[in-house]
Amino acid sequence: MSAVATTLKPRKSPVQARSAATIDALHVAAIQVLTREGLSRSTTTRIAERAGMSVGSLYQYYPNRDALLAAVLERHLDRITSAVERACSEHRGKPVSQMAAALVTAFLAEKLRDSRESKALYAVAEERGGARFVARMYARTVTAVATMLADAPDARFDDPTMTATIALGALVGPVRTLLEGHAPAGFEECLERQLIVLLTAFFQAKEFKP
Repeated sequence: MSAVATTLKPRKSPVQARSAATIDALHVAAIQVLTREGLSRSTTTRIAERAGMSVGSLYQYYPNRDALLAAVLERHLDRITSAVERACSEHRGKPVSQMAAALVTAFLAEKLRDSRESKALYAVAEERGGARFVARMYARTVTAVATMLADAPDARFDDPTMTATIALGALVGPVRTLLEGHAPAGFEECLERQLIVLLTAFFQAKEFKP
């Protein structure tokens, strides 16, 4: 295990309900401080104060600030990835138009559920160790989409993994544009509809030819 991975590992897992509640409180507090103060001012002292506990209590679970923020990022990414995996599993064997709509809807619903949280965690993802979690969740998502596409009754994909990777990139880019404040007026209102059109056309380009 690398030195970075070791420093980002929690001290202990929440076995009892009380411990789980403490972990949840720390995660909520970390997000609140991160969104209000920014990454540079998100110290263990501020996070502990926000959670209503001592820094010593925080250190019982996480050895440092980066380990806590990495755990928050991992939970955030896992929530999004799990939602996409469920949608893909439920739409295996369905027409590609339904696949496209389900993929877009599931991804946007989770990614934009708390836009401030998603935006704030971009900074964490770019810090040391964060890219490792992003890569792992990205691979899970690509696998789920590729598996769904391989079961399409009305299309044949020579390389479902490549198609899934491009499709996911088509989702991530516009969402980041929105979250970082670079989108024009009315962008968010039409985003889901436009992305469904985009991915449907992309998937249907691989349809069976008579």
